[in-house]
Amino acid sequence: MRKKVCMVVPSFTAKGGITAVVNGYQNSQLTEDYDVRFIETYCDGNKIKKVAIYLKSMFKYLYALIFWRAEIIHIHSSFGGSFYRKKFFIDFGRLFNCKIVNHIHGSYYDEFYFKASNYKKKMVQKTYEKCNIFIVLNESAEKNLKQIVPDKQVVVIENYGILETSAIHNYKNRNENVVLFLGFVTEKKGCFDMPRISEIVLQEVPDAQFVLGGVGELEKLEKLVNMNHFKFLGWIEGEEKKEWLERAKVFFLPSYSEAMPMSILEAMGYGLPVVASNVGGIPSIVRNNINGFTFIPGDVEGMAAAIIEILKNSKLANKLSENSAKIIAEEYSLKSHIDAVEKLYEVQA
Repeated sequence: MRKKVCMVVPSFTAKGGITAVVNGYQNSQLTEDYDVRFIETYCDGNKIKKVAIYLKSMFKYLYALIFWRAEIIHIHSSFGGSFYRKKFFIDFGRLFNCKIVNHIHGSYYDEFYFKASNYKKKMVQKTYEKCNIFIVLNESAEKNLKQIVPDKQVVVIENYGILETSAIHNYKNRNENVVLFLGFVTEKKGCFDMPRISEIVLQEVPDAQFVLGGVGELEKLEKLVNMNHFKFLGWIEGEEKKEWLERAKVFFLPSYSEAMPMSILEAMGYGLPVVASNVGGIPSIVRNNINGFTFIPGDVEGMAAAIIEILKNSKLANKLSENSAKIIAEEYSLKSHIDAVEKLYEVQA
């Protein structure tokens, strides 16, 4: 008989990297090998809608604990509001003696814990004591979390990418100098370094286009850039996102803090070279002069030079593209990710 897993997730239509991760779980081998019930706790929209889905999730969860008899609780969490929302699920999961897997996607450990008040630190400690195991996305997060919980409870399982074979084969035929960014348009994502970076790039590649698919501080950024060379798409999904991933020459993420960005893994699945900052788990997936280039956050000259080199050197770009796809296929497939999650379940069960 299959073990029962209650997976606590954001809405499958919510914006963000966690959604991108859990969407891949729905029709994976995981749902064949385990009896998985997904409970959505958060959605985009107004406060009423958010409160409604959260209250609904609480009742669904209690039903799963009392009547369905869930055995493993797999909670996809982060920091900030996510921690407080998921605290209820951790507390009641422990009350019903379930095995609790806390899958932490966040990267802001300083704000969340190390620089927090003593009261909050104690709350975090007491909550995390109720978890059996923690999944983090990279070695940096592992090191941070081990300062809060016992070493043996922390496991690294990196995110995954999906290989888009047709897009990879067509990379050599792309004739637009599109530099693509996908994600939240904020200072922490490095978006306000883009005006200076774009100025440098446009001096060498006058037809370069910076395309941003995301929401956030768009109006503020629009005032700082040359709108003849910037395109703001808003949040894009499905066919529209696929179209831009198939048109882009470079994927760009100048972020100041990350765990393991799904946006980069997704771009690599389309065979895109990547220029990014060297934070969190990025250096493990973006390897210098192999499938892209990484830099210290804020190194606008270095990032601009790398973008220029990729846009002007087709031989280099093609090599980086091939290697991006190869890394996804050999090291970051959905299958290997699910295998690691199932192995963890087996130990907990």
